Amino acid sequence: MNAPVAEEWLLADSAWWGAGRWFGRCALRLHDGAPADSSPAAPEDVPARARTRRLAGTVLPGLRDAHVHCGLADIRAVRAGGIAEVHDLGSAPDVLAALRTADPALPRTRVVGAFLTAPGGYPCDRSWAAGSFREVRSPADAEIAVAEQLSAGAHAIKVAVNSDAGPVFSGSVLTAVVAAAQRAGRTVVAHAEGRDAVRFAYDHGIDALAHTPWTERVDDGLIADAAQRMSWISTLDIHGYGVDTPEFRTATDNLRRFVEHGGVVRYGTDLGNGPLPLGVNRREIAALLAVGLTPDDVLTAMTDVRGGAPPCWIPGGLDRDRAHFAESLCHAQVVDSITQSKPCDESPER
Repeated sequence: MNAPVAEEWLLADSAWWGAGRWFGRCALRLHDGAPADSSPAAPEDVPARARTRRLAGTVLPGLRDAHVHCGLADIRAVRAGGIAEVHDLGSAPDVLAALRTADPALPRTRVVGAFLTAPGGYPCDRSWAAGSFREVRSPADAEIAVAEQLSAGAHAIKVAVNSDAGPVFSGSVLTAVVAAAQRAGRTVVAHAEGRDAVRFAYDHGIDALAHTPWTERVDDGLIADAAQRMSWISTLDIHGYGVDTPEFRTATDNLRRFVEHGGVVRYGTDLGNGPLPLGVNRREIAALLAVGLTPDDVLTAMTDVRGGAPPCWIPGGLDRDRAHFAESLCHAQVVDSITQSKPCDESPER
């Protein structure tokens, strides 16, 4: 049996490739299904004997959902719905083990391991969280807990700071978690819920919030400070699923001010939490546009051109007009690797 061909070129009508860079007719080189170069090339730069595939539409870096619980959602359907990469923000060990399989029907997956939480803290009493949390009892235990998540392949460490649902870490324990993660070159993302939870997370060096804060209006000064050091994962649509609610209004107000101060936003949906679309979420995108992000900003929030995820494409082309952008983006498809795709023309018109 011949070894599968690892390299091919995609020929597209247009492409968006980070930092607001739009290309007309172009070519993107793939190696093992992932982009091999920092940006698309001109079609005439494709080697004469290269294997090529024409895509009539717009090519994008792989679209990412930065907040998913893979044990609570059909992530095969998520990939079929246009998402090339998911970040699992808390799952049981058996779920994490299943994600290590080389199943081409799954999105590329990065994990945090288990929620780290105070004894008896959130989400210990939630039925959906069985097996997905790890109670941390002391600064010394914090180092052990972080090491456990790293051994499970964690790309980041997640902590729960939820003063509305039980005890939270002492400052010394949270400091120890952050320090252990930093020594390992990992960021720390917090579920921050309840009065002063954002302040507590910020003051103890948390790098990112798993949700836009929704239980309190965050002080303007703290918003400005957080925008200089933190990133926030959006998760706006969980506060109503298309219906206006007080929580949705609080979250969008906080995110609007965070964006005004230059804060970094990551698109994420908290998939597994309620009736959310399995794939690109039009309501989440519309909410991001409403708080002040441009279409270029939304694409930046949904992608990482250096991340190694397979690219996506929109067969009819991406409509960049704000009025139609969210609906257009919902037509995204993940580009299958060359071993999954149908045979293509080896020398098409360029």
